[in-house]
Amino acid sequence: MQIGSWTFPNNVFVAPMAGVTDRPFRQLCKRLGAGHAVSEMAASNPALWDSVKTSRRLNHDGELDPITVQIAGADPDMMAQAAVFNIGKGARIIDINMGCPVKKVCKAASGSALLRHEDLVKRIIDRVVQSCAVHNVPVTLKTRTGWDQYSRNAVHIAKLAESLGIAALTLHGRTRADLFEGHAEYDTIKAVKAAIKIPVIANGDIDSPEKARQVLAYTGADAVMIGRAAMGRPWLFREVDYYLRTGETHQPITLTEIRDHLLTHLDDHYRFYGETAGVRTARKHIGWYMKDLPGGQTMVNTINAIDNTAQQAFAVSKWFNQTIADAPDLLENKIAA
Repeated sequence: MQIGSWTFPNNVFVAPMAGVTDRPFRQLCKRLGAGHAVSEMAASNPALWDSVKTSRRLNHDGELDPITVQIAGADPDMMAQAAVFNIGKGARIIDINMGCPVKKVCKAASGSALLRHEDLVKRIIDRVVQSCAVHNVPVTLKTRTGWDQYSRNAVHIAKLAESLGIAALTLHGRTRADLFEGHAEYDTIKAVKAAIKIPVIANGDIDSPEKARQVLAYTGADAVMIGRAAMGRPWLFREVDYYLRTGETHQPITLTEIRDHLLTHLDDHYRFYGETAGVRTARKHIGWYMKDLPGGQTMVNTINAIDNTAQQAFAVSKWFNQTIADAPDLLENKIAA
């Protein structure tokens, strides 16, 4: 799997998710088998670049190349400016967001709202690609199948993007109107792959190694991108990669491993966000890790009342240690992935 001059160790990628795929999460996913990870969506408006939120999203300290930054906006010149700005911040690949279905993004005519304005799509892609070409930085595009079921235009958008120099395309198998409801459809991804020569990355409802293989086989896509299914399950990437390479199921993760991954994640998370923001933003991650564990949800409610990072991490560690000790009949403490 290659984008521009960059070759990735595998074809299992982390999807960009606002408020989730920050630097600590991306780094953990890469350590646990993800071949590549795309940053959270960064605003193209220069007025927002100095905000705390955007500054964090542009912090790639210690992150392995290639760093891919996703940008969002509706103004071609501003998008081009944002691309060059992020290249200066360390981006080695620029990804254009034309897939976000969130209301406030679409209300600003950004994200998947752009799919209703193909002329604007063309101008944005052209300006960003040309601006990045000066720096030898490839540009990718993430989009959806269309605005709604009556206006699926992914094949046309894909052909247009390829003609303008887009290096790879990620396609979520839903329209904007679908949001994240129902089931992703892969017929459009298959049609897009057949219509263009650049790499196509399939996205949407890929939540297991078996599903990843099925989607790749059906669509002919070059890679899969996993988002929501990895929240609280970052080891999913190694399971998918292992299955795609060997055809065999990876050894189930243990409670001990889950504890260690979570505590490592928390330590990096606290360092990244600081005390106040760290303890608050960690709650959602803890909830995702523990929601399917026996008695986990009850403990999450207790943890959510803690306002100190050290105490929060201690409570998590104590709960896991006690749960492991109380499970003599499950010596390996195996939890189904």
